[in-house]
Amino acid sequence: MTEPLHGPAKPTPFGVERDPARVVAFSDGVVAIAVTLLVLEIRPPHDTGHLVHGLVALWPSYLAYSVSFMLIGQVWVNHHVMFDHIRSADRVVLFLNTVLLMDIAFLPFAASVLADAFRDGRGQRVAVVLHGAAFEFAAVLFNVIWWHARRDRRLLAATIDSAGVRAIARRFRLALAWLGAGTLLGALFPVLGVAVIAAFVPYYWLPIEGEIERAKRRAGRGRQA
Repeated sequence: MTEPLHGPAKPTPFGVERDPARVVAFSDGVVAIAVTLLVLEIRPPHDTGHLVHGLVALWPSYLAYSVSFMLIGQVWVNHHVMFDHIRSADRVVLFLNTVLLMDIAFLPFAASVLADAFRDGRGQRVAVVLHGAAFEFAAVLFNVIWWHARRDRRLLAATIDSAGVRAIARRFRLALAWLGAGTLLGALFPVLGVAVIAAFVPYYWLPIEGEIERAKRRAGRGRQA
């Protein structure tokens, strides 16, 4: 967990240090609303006389919902990864996090466009690029926020060492490359682009090994004591 701030707020080149607890709470709320809005884009078939066929025909909506929900879930997890180690937030972190939340709020729309394009059989390339670019922009913001936090070490808590900071940075850069590749492929081969982006889901749920090295060492010392 993030170490709480004690005493008066300290000045930084970008405003005073602030407790990030409210940032996390606000972000959790926006993410919760975004994933809820995703399911509202799956509209039930009007022809209940052929309900099975109508439900099967909604497969593009199921696909867009599943991929987008899991990707937003990863956004939420990695947001906690960041703010578990960010002990204070300056105005740059507050601004960048606000832009990130703006992008997250846009994701249900991008998922809806993706589903409609595959259902109608037109505009798939543009839809995949829009969907991928929205997540790519989120990945860019994660990298920038973490770069800013590690650049000003005062913003980071003592819960993580330099190796852990680098491990998280590597994972965030991987997201940038992976989602970017899927988006570019989607501009040429929409189905392949979606497949590459979807393949990102299971891998990215793996733990970040370097992040937990200090916790492992502390646990080992505790067992030896």
